Amino acid sequence: MTVETSSLIKSIESIPSTHIFGRVTAVQGLLIEVAGIERHLSVGSRCNIVARGEHRVLCEVVGFRDGKGLLLPFAAIEGIGLGCKVELAESRPSITPTSAWLGRVINALGEPIDGKGPLPQGDSPLPIRNTPPPAHTRNRVSGKLDLGVRAINAFLTCCRGQRMGIFAGSGVGKSILMSMVARYTSADVSVIGLIGERGREVQEFIHDDLGPEGLARSVVIVATSDEAPLMRRQAAYMTLAVAEYFRDQKKDVLCLMDSVTRFAMAQREIGLSAGEPPTTKGYPPTVFAELPKLLERAGPGTAGKGSITGLFTVLVDGDDHNEPIADAVRGTLDGHIVLERAIAERGRYPAVNILRSISRTMPGCNRAEENEIVTRARRYLAAYENMAEMIRLGAYRKGTNQEVDEAMTYYGPIEEFLRQKKDDRTDIASSYAQLAKILGVEWK
Repeated sequence: MTVETSSLIKSIESIPSTHIFGRVTAVQGLLIEVAGIERHLSVGSRCNIVARGEHRVLCEVVGFRDGKGLLLPFAAIEGIGLGCKVELAESRPSITPTSAWLGRVINALGEPIDGKGPLPQGDSPLPIRNTPPPAHTRNRVSGKLDLGVRAINAFLTCCRGQRMGIFAGSGVGKSILMSMVARYTSADVSVIGLIGERGREVQEFIHDDLGPEGLARSVVIVATSDEAPLMRRQAAYMTLAVAEYFRDQKKDVLCLMDSVTRFAMAQREIGLSAGEPPTTKGYPPTVFAELPKLLERAGPGTAGKGSITGLFTVLVDGDDHNEPIADAVRGTLDGHIVLERAIAERGRYPAVNILRSISRTMPGCNRAEENEIVTRARRYLAAYENMAEMIRLGAYRKGTNQEVDEAMTYYGPIEEFLRQKKDDRTDIASSYAQLAKILGVEWK
C-alpha cells in the first residue's frame, strides 16, 4: 500500500458520522462569535467556518461570552461574515507520527510544507497538547550530551533530559548558535521548532545552517511571523508532541525551539482577544500559566523510554534580562546561556557570557577534576572582568594582586578558546583537554 493510499484511508476513517452546524453572529477583530452549537463546544474545540466563496477556515474555541462561543482562526478571516455556517470539527487534535518524518519540514497543523509529498502516518495518535509524565515516575537527569560548541561543552555542560534557555537580544547570534547545536549534537534525533520566524530565514536555516546532514536526523516545525497567533502557539505544542513520540521510541531527543518569547506573544494576542485582563507588559495571566505547561513537557522520560533535552531561546526585550518572560522562563528551566551584545560587538562568537550563564545539572554529571578546572577558569575570568577598566586604562600594576596577574595571563587564551566558527565542531573530551592545556593542568 502506498503512502498516499494509506493517508487517504486514514482521512476517510476520521470523517465524523454526524455533522453539527452553527452560525456566525459577530466578528470583532480576529474574534468570531458563534451561536447554535455552544452546548457542543468546549475550550480547545475545533470548528470549520464556511466563508464566502465556499472556502473553509479552521478555528479554535478560546472562550464563551453571553451564551455564545468565541473562536479565533488559524488563517485569515477574509470572507467570513454574519450568518456563515460553522461546522464542529475534531475536539482533540492529534498527530500520528512515524520515524519516516525525519528529514521533513511541517507546519503547525502537521502538514508537509517541503514539497516532498504527503507525510507517512503511524498507527497510534498522540495529542498535540499533552501533559508531562508525573514527576515521581521520571528518570533522573544523567549522562552528558555533546552539543559540539566549546563554550557550552566545557563551561555549561548539558546533561540528557536537561532544559536550558538561550537568552539574548535580537541579532546577537541565537539562531547561529542553535544551528551549530542542531548540526553537531550527539543526540539521536533533533526536533526543531521555528516559532514566529522570519520567512526569509527559514530556508537559510534549513539549507545553509542545518544542512543536509543535520536535516536527515531532524524534524523541523515552522510557523512564520505573518501567520495567525493560533498557528504560532500550535507550532510550539506540535514541536513537543513530535519530540515526545521519538522519546517514547527510546530515543534521546534534542528539542530546539526558537523562540519561547514568540510563543508567549502569540498567547498574549489570544488572551487579549478573548477578553483577558492585561498584567505585566500587557501579558495576560494565561501566558504565565501556559509557559510551564509547555516547558515541563521536555525532560527525562519514564523507565524504559528516552529523554527530551530542551534548548529554548528567549528573545529578551531591549536586552533586559529581567523582563517578565525571561524571568518566568529562567525560573522554570535547569540553566541559562546568556548571549551578550557587548561580546558580539567585539567580534567573539558565540557571544556567550560565561559568568552570567549556568548549568544547574552540570556539577552532578561531571567528574571532580572537570568541575575543578571549570571553577578555576571562571575564577580567572571573574578576576579579570572585575579589574578590566583599570587594566585597559593602565592603572593596574602587575604584582599588586597575584590572582589578577594570573587572570591577565590566561584571559586572552580563554577568550580565544571560547571563539568558534559555525563550521567548527569540538566534542566534550576535546573541549576539556584544550581548556586544561590553556591552564597548564595535566589532563587524562
